[in-house]
Amino acid sequence: MKRVAVDLHFIPCLEFFTAVVDADDILISPNELYQRQSYLNRTRIRLANKVETLSVPIQGRRPRLPLNKVSIDYSQNWQKIHVRGIQSAYGKAPFLNFFPYLEPVYGKKHASLWDLNYEILTICLKLLRCSGKLTVCQNLDEEQVDLDIRGQIRPSSSFLERELYSPVPYTQLFGSDFEPNLSVLDLLFCMGTEAKKLLLSSVKN
Repeated sequence: MKRVAVDLHFIPCLEFFTAVVDADDILISPNELYQRQSYLNRTRIRLANKVETLSVPIQGRRPRLPLNKVSIDYSQNWQKIHVRGIQSAYGKAPFLNFFPYLEPVYGKKHASLWDLNYEILTICLKLLRCSGKLTVCQNLDEEQVDLDIRGQIRPSSSFLERELYSPVPYTQLFGSDFEPNLSVLDLLFCMGTEAKKLLLSSVKN
């Protein structure tokens, strides 16, 4: 039984999913502290001319708070910006029919960043047909795990520095050069039901 401890990212990247795609147990904790400059409130998608970062604004400048205490700033119009950006990026994608599973999330006002990320990860795991169970723990440091990637996957460092993800190119919508390690949305909308197979082949040996 493979148990993996992770940070609860917002629409995680492919590197994240290569770590959990074959896990039996995916361990997360609402008591893990919010990290600045992290993927806890951002994800990356590919537009026609660039890679765009979609961010979820939070209340407070530098909250050293558990993730379930971090409030989302709904005074900003980020939800419409995200939906518009996703539709612009993937409007012609072969598997855009997966988006209706995620779009209703943008119509809600989640109590915390933890609640938003938890719902999105649950949906993504189902769309990828991953059988791993999401297990909420109060203290991950007390759990026995086979892999602990907390704090490792960050915007400031490349996946090349870690032993998790070996990119397998797939057909993306824009440009001839493959852009690795984008949001899992890119893989789902471009590859559909083949997404899990590609993730498994992207696990670094």
